[in-house]
Amino acid sequence: MVASLPKVAPRGHKIHNFVRDSQNHLSRWHIACIYAPMRRFALFIFLCSCGISFLPAMTEAGGSQKSSSRFYYNDPTGRRVSAPIVRHYWPARIVHPLAKVDPKIDSKLRCAASIAQERACAHSKARCWRYVKEALVAAGAVKSYPKTAYAAEAGGELVHSYGFRRLPIHDPYSAPVGAVLVYGNKRRGHVEIRTRDGFVSDYRSRNACFYPLVAVYAKFS
Repeated sequence: MVASLPKVAPRGHKIHNFVRDSQNHLSRWHIACIYAPMRRFALFIFLCSCGISFLPAMTEAGGSQKSSSRFYYNDPTGRRVSAPIVRHYWPARIVHPLAKVDPKIDSKLRCAASIAQERACAHSKARCWRYVKEALVAAGAVKSYPKTAYAAEAGGELVHSYGFRRLPIHDPYSAPVGAVLVYGNKRRGHVEIRTRDGFVSDYRSRNACFYPLVAVYAKFS
């Protein structure tokens, strides 16, 4: 019995497989050499775009952190806006004391305060002295219609022509009901009458005028 010999591939077949494997290896190596820089470049572009997109948000966030008086946020439309930061809170409302009724003062002034309050508007019409004059005339506190046109002249005319006196009061909230308060400076002026719970002229308010107080006037009975 003769043993079978292992089959040996022909020499030409081995050479052909070696050449084919070499070509495949070289082609993969060339492809890797070509695409590796492209992949690195694409990764670089992606990272740069991410950094640019986050840069404005980081800048705005940094700006908002530096500000100690403003809070920055985006409104529903995406617009960057800010609001003041409130660091103090007063739970109780600021309530001014009610004005007192001085029995020595002419009661017609209290009537004038009521008339002015009924005729006053919700907002100023820049006719404060006119409304006060009409209320004084309607209540009989003055016998004729005052002639001065400017609020800064109201105090002088009330004293010289209608018997009013200047009261030793420097706080508007301490003025009695019916007293006439004159405010002003070199450029502007205002006149109003003290009511029980506020002030009235061509408009009514619970707060005194923010102009500097010149004087408080009243007429005694």
